[in-house]
Amino acid sequence: MATLSEAYREHPLHLRHIIPLDFSSLSTLPDSHAWFQPHDHDHNNHQDDDDDHGHDRDGGIPSIPIIDLADPNAMELMGMACENWGAFQLKNHGVSVSDIEEVEKEAKRFFDLPTEQKLKALRSPGGATGYGRARISPFFPKFMWHEGFTIVGSPSSDAKKIWPNHYQTFCDKIEIFQKQMNALSEKLTRMMFNLLEIPEEEKKWVGSTNSNNGAIQLNFYPCCPEPNRAMGLAPHTDTSLFTILHQSETNGLQIFKEGNGWVQVNPNPNSLIVHTGDFLHIISNARFKCALHRVVVNRNKKRYSVAYFHNPPLDYVVSPLVVNSNDARFRRVGVKEYFGIKAKNFGEALSLISTS
Repeated sequence: MATLSEAYREHPLHLRHIIPLDFSSLSTLPDSHAWFQPHDHDHNNHQDDDDDHGHDRDGGIPSIPIIDLADPNAMELMGMACENWGAFQLKNHGVSVSDIEEVEKEAKRFFDLPTEQKLKALRSPGGATGYGRARISPFFPKFMWHEGFTIVGSPSSDAKKIWPNHYQTFCDKIEIFQKQMNALSEKLTRMMFNLLEIPEEEKKWVGSTNSNNGAIQLNFYPCCPEPNRAMGLAPHTDTSLFTILHQSETNGLQIFKEGNGWVQVNPNPNSLIVHTGDFLHIISNARFKCALHRVVVNRNKKRYSVAYFHNPPLDYVVSPLVVNSNDARFRRVGVKEYFGIKAKNFGEALSLISTS
């Protein structure tokens, strides 16, 4: 079976797009990370330190739906959220809050390490796992105010490089979280596929032994001296079926909604954020939006998040579910093939498989 590591190995990156800046040594914003000029006025491109986490709902500004997984109508509500937003917050999701907190604690423990220690687990140019910049970095003229650590399968290989004698705690916490996220992902996939009326033959992979193609991304957004000129994570859609995200108590994630612009997703300790990726957009024949999202940064507050990317097997072929093939908005495409298209063309990937 093809692996996620193989998909990335065929599209190596230059080291300048992998090695993060040592943010701890900076008191000013370097030009390499300055996305906006001082006179730019985009009030949504940074977070104020006194943000009221509840102002979106109280002030009438739209916010992504909150769905209770225990609600008998959860499947239909998810469908509506995916059609209108490409995203929703999920409560009563069954993932232990304490296990989520433990993973966030391990993420903080890693990112708090000295730079030279983190670099021991630097992602290789053709690698899928390890420490480094966001994989989307080469497609933008400026770098992002971000550090990441990617895990596919067991984290032990990279963890041993960082903590030769004390890696087990990190591995145990990550693996417990992986199992819970994979179980939740399978449940959500079945619900979404049932809603889309995907034929049984097309969803045999869900829950099978070769279906676990998930990846975990630990993210860190340090305090930024000029948050209104920097970008934590540039606007993009995910190469996934969908992504499940836990974010710390600091604001930063924004979802783009036509007619409203960038909408802040306020942290909720009892909910996980789910947003659609390219593969679900293709399978639904564009019925489900593909969530365009970004992360903005803060002057005085660090931000952490943990993302779980859920994918079909790499040898699987995705195709739009349509009655008449003439109605298909995308051609059939292999999962591994699409990873390659996205790795080379990024924002143009969906248009390159479009039939129109």
